[in-house]
Amino acid sequence: MESLESILGHSFRQLRLLTEALTHASVSYESQRSGLDNQRLEFLGDAVLQLALSHELFARLPDADEGRLTKARAHLVSTKSLARLASDIGLGPHLIMGRGEETSGGRERDSTLADALEAIIGAIYIDAGLDAAAQFVIRVLGAELDQLGNGLIESNPKGDLQERLQAINSEAPAYRIIGQTGPDHAKFFEAVVTWGGRELGRGAGKSKKEAEVQAASSALANPAFNSLTAGTS
Repeated sequence: MESLESILGHSFRQLRLLTEALTHASVSYESQRSGLDNQRLEFLGDAVLQLALSHELFARLPDADEGRLTKARAHLVSTKSLARLASDIGLGPHLIMGRGEETSGGRERDSTLADALEAIIGAIYIDAGLDAAAQFVIRVLGAELDQLGNGLIESNPKGDLQERLQAINSEAPAYRIIGQTGPDHAKFFEAVVTWGGRELGRGAGKSKKEAEVQAASSALANPAFNSLTAGTS
């Protein structure tokens, strides 16, 4: 564990927390004993991650409106992004998992790596408090945050929306053009995006694609949507 603590930049006073953060749910499944995995810490770590990033983005992007801040945070906490960061710090080999999960490629699975990273954030929070956890978040995501500040990350609201919703289940968001105005050479379209039978957002633009992108952006900035996806990444 010492080598991993060195990589993480945090020496645990309660080493059991690090062990718990690294333990995949397959261990509980195979042992038929509950509570032997990182799911509770992942739940806590997700909330700490959201708070730490919200504060950092608020400070780094003073001219950004709520929509841009929300999109930036959504990009940073996506499963793909967190999995890449977990892989970069070599988290996979340290994971504790059941034999079946390991033989099926669990150590390289995006969702497993992302959950473990969030669990480690939760473990650091319990072990040393919010400041220590936030410092870890900023250290690990430093390069990504710098790219956001320099405007180097391309916004993809439709992709971000789909990824966050499909972290809940496999249903994809549906887009529908609900109106159009203007002459043929200057059409203006209005779109709505729905998921699970509920409307998430509306948008308008000079093309159907632009209207759909605006609808996705509206959904990402919708407090109801963020409540719906709380606890996922």
